[in-house]
Amino acid sequence: MPHPMLNIAVRAARAAGSIISRSHHRVNDLTIESKRRNDYVSDVDRQAEGAIIDTLLRAYPDHGILAEESGAGGHEGSDYRWIIDPLDGTTNFLHGIPHYAVSIALEYQGRLELGVVYNPVNQELFTAERGGGAFLDNRRIRVAPRKGLEGALLGTGIPFRDDQNLERYIATLRALHGPIAGIRRPGSAALDLAWVACGRFDGFWEFGLKPWDMAAGVLLIREAGGVVIDTQGGDGYLASGNLIGANPKLTHVMLQAISKAEKEYESVSRPS
Repeated sequence: MPHPMLNIAVRAARAAGSIISRSHHRVNDLTIESKRRNDYVSDVDRQAEGAIIDTLLRAYPDHGILAEESGAGGHEGSDYRWIIDPLDGTTNFLHGIPHYAVSIALEYQGRLELGVVYNPVNQELFTAERGGGAFLDNRRIRVAPRKGLEGALLGTGIPFRDDQNLERYIATLRALHGPIAGIRRPGSAALDLAWVACGRFDGFWEFGLKPWDMAAGVLLIREAGGVVIDTQGGDGYLASGNLIGANPKLTHVMLQAISKAEKEYESVSRPS
């Protein structure tokens, strides 16, 4: 049986999804603000986030919150912290591209315990509990078994903010490009990670993610038999925002290629 907290998280994700779905046909009427260049928030993001937080705190008023739009909240001294992205893929949503998701994760004493990624467009629901496996609509999922880059389909996110190093990213893209079947950039890291967990993507890498972009997806991949590391081969991805995820063997192969590309980039770009 699913953990009661997972049931609450699913309820919260569906509540947010309903708000998003009711608004997708009236994007031109929404209030849209720029948080910074190429990074947007709409009143739908805020309404969806409010619905999630209200659902979670009504059930667990002593829990902490880390949400994309409102930041830290709830009981900040709690051992429990919910990590929330109410609409991952806002730019897609605002352009009428049907690829975005609600992402909710729960940490207990800094360890990921629960994860939910919900796509309100097709109503696919990805869930994971630590030690309990990962599921898509109640069907157990596993990462793809591909052991190397040959024929692999990889997901990624292309840097779009001024504080991100596009040239560094391109170096890693070039390193992975040769033997693979292709690279996709759908525009929602939460869904991209869920797609790794269910085997649609063989692997994924991205730089500069935020905890709410990846927390639920990280647990999905782990519970689906995969591995998530940072680009140094460690577990600091929630802090650094730099992430590689796939099955264990492919993760190692991707890390080798990315690390080599980064070292070569640094040697070329370093002032003489």
